[in-house]
Amino acid sequence: FRAWHRGMREMDWIMGRFADATIERLAAAELRDFEHLMEVPDPEVLAWITGEAEVPPTYDTALFRLL
Repeated sequence: FRAWHRGMREMDWIMGRFADATIERLAAAELRDFEHLMEVPDPEVLAWITGEAEVPPTYDTALFRLL
């Protein structure tokens, strides 16, 4: 639910679609990474995804690269 109701329409689409397509197949560690990523404000995550800002090492995970 949270993946589809983030605040920015763009992030709703990105995170919501990602969650719908992959959430059931994620390992426990990947689910933790996803939950951790969900705590970051939308503008920051969008900047990382679009390449406008560098992804901090804490969030530069295999899961993030799937987005």
